[in-house]
Amino acid sequence: MAGPVEIETASPNVKEKMEILTDNFDPPAVVVEPLLPVVTVANGGPRESEEEEEEGVEKPTKKSKEIELGRNVHSTCLAITEPETNDEFTGDKEAYMAAVLARYRRNLMERTKHHLGYPYNLDFDYGALAQLQHFSINNLGDPFIESNYGVHSRQFEVGVLDWFARLWEIEKNEFWGYITNCGTEGNLHGILVGREVFPDGILYASRESHYSIFKAARMYRMVCVKVHTLVSGEIDCSDFRVKLLDNKDKPAIINVNIGTTVKGAVDDLDLVIQTLEKCGFSHDKFYIHCDGALFGLMMPFIKRAPKVTFKKPIGSVSVSGHKFVGCPMPCGVQITRMEHINVLSSNVEYLASKDATIMGSRNGHAPIFLWYTLNKKGYKGFQKEVQKCLRNAHYLKDRLRGAGIGAMLNELSSTVVFERPQDVEFVRRWQLACERNIAHVVVMPNVTIEKLDVFLNELVEKRSIWYQEEHVQPPCIAADIGKENCACSLHK
Repeated sequence: MAGPVEIETASPNVKEKMEILTDNFDPPAVVVEPLLPVVTVANGGPRESEEEEEEGVEKPTKKSKEIELGRNVHSTCLAITEPETNDEFTGDKEAYMAAVLARYRRNLMERTKHHLGYPYNLDFDYGALAQLQHFSINNLGDPFIESNYGVHSRQFEVGVLDWFARLWEIEKNEFWGYITNCGTEGNLHGILVGREVFPDGILYASRESHYSIFKAARMYRMVCVKVHTLVSGEIDCSDFRVKLLDNKDKPAIINVNIGTTVKGAVDDLDLVIQTLEKCGFSHDKFYIHCDGALFGLMMPFIKRAPKVTFKKPIGSVSVSGHKFVGCPMPCGVQITRMEHINVLSSNVEYLASKDATIMGSRNGHAPIFLWYTLNKKGYKGFQKEVQKCLRNAHYLKDRLRGAGIGAMLNELSSTVVFERPQDVEFVRRWQLACERNIAHVVVMPNVTIEKLDVFLNELVEKRSIWYQEEHVQPPCIAADIGKENCACSLHK
């Protein structure tokens, strides 16, 4: 039976005429592209976490809100054409493809210069690993048991898993894990293990959890209870308590956010555990998955930050490898307790191995990239990068506020939240992530003070144009990040 997961999807039918691209097509030269139709969704008024109106805070009205989707890629796709009969001699096709790739590389360089809204560390150099790109490396099946396929990198993968096991304080003989293809797969696996441990369990997740958590609930047909959040984005444990007591007869499967997607809020793991215990849930009646996509690797290097550790009654932790670590391809790390994995693991004769993963075939290059970075930087290197990110994030927040722009920065976060820019093209230029009236910049190791200054100067200049008319005002973001962080005319 499907639970009360409220996900709105859109499948607009695009009826644009497709054109085959000519040989002189230049991707970076394309400026104006058709947009997908605007999708209208119900705003729903105030979020359920804000049932009581706060005096002096402008609440969203119950009218529809338009969401402008991204560009239709079919308008700029690179067509695949058959080689000419004499191409082997003329080399025209090779020359064309080389030119396309060269232009694409220039485009990537330009877009990388203006990347601020998504949590990817673009400061890396893996030239030493280029020698391995000629091999099809596949870690299919269990990372701890070799299969008949010999071109694998399990020795690197298990080394990486051992490093994270030490970080999260669990012994080698007590954990099982694998390197996933992305952060979402880590969440899908963590929630799946929880569901297999407690088949009749109820999934609890804050409303600001990553959408992959609700995707998992839908895929696994789980009853999912959404918990309200504080204005910071952290789970509201008072509401969590109420919802636990409503379902005391069912085991609890809980997603704890070690950094929410939009606001970078860190759920209080200790308070979540205390709430469970006070509601009468013994440790054998709940399973906690910690989604540490970005901050799961930053938190251990922040003084006074609460610890994410298997010494606490948690079931699994996942992080992304392409975010703070800086792996050039999407990947992640998922670790759970050995005692839980037997419910998922099965022997596969075809592989001469076991498998408890979701995807089966897995990118064997990703463990090598992670192993290389972890060895190169070590704990001290990551600690320096974390401190740099936090320092630069505070710089950005202070400069935004100094320019009269509402902004918020959670204590343990490098995600700076501020008013949503009015111009869609500005948002796309800087690749900002937006929700409702807010946008954010995720300050990563590759984001320098100089880059932030360029962004801020452009933003200030654009705002002077957007709001030059007296009747056009910046949005009130008090309902999103609190009136103390809002700089609208009402809360200045």
